[in-house]
Amino acid sequence: KRSCEILDGTTLGFGTRVKWFVICFAGGVLCSILGTALLFLPKAGLNLFAVFYTLGNIAALLSTCFLMGPLKQLKRMFEPTRLIATIMVLLFLALTLCAVFWWGKKGLAIIFCILQFLAMTWYSISYIPFARDAVIKCFTSCLS
Repeated sequence: KRSCEILDGTTLGFGTRVKWFVICFAGGVLCSILGTALLFLPKAGLNLFAVFYTLGNIAALLSTCFLMGPLKQLKRMFEPTRLIATIMVLLFLALTLCAVFWWGKKGLAIIFCILQFLAMTWYSISYIPFARDAVIKCFTSCLS
């Protein structure tokens, strides 16, 4: 029973959970900003951007585990309403790192960072009631 409580995150007090959420989320934002600043360095800048941007998004995703616990977070991430968005986020996180470390394709890394941003945005708004519908409606009205 004790290990389930730890995995559930309920052993931490509410104030502690909020504090660690803020620390982890702020660390993610800081990584993303740092990555953007490093983008303009000669030679390694693009790779550093992709890595720090990806680490920032991973930290932002992990930060929510402090609020609701890792198990509940995983269950919510893979609910039918956000399953595709979750898969896309994880896929583009991995592909960004592959493009940087294994394939050495800087242009592809930037494309994956853009797709990562779009997937994270779509994933994030899935937690706001009717937000996806509003975005789709706005997008289709702009196109017509």
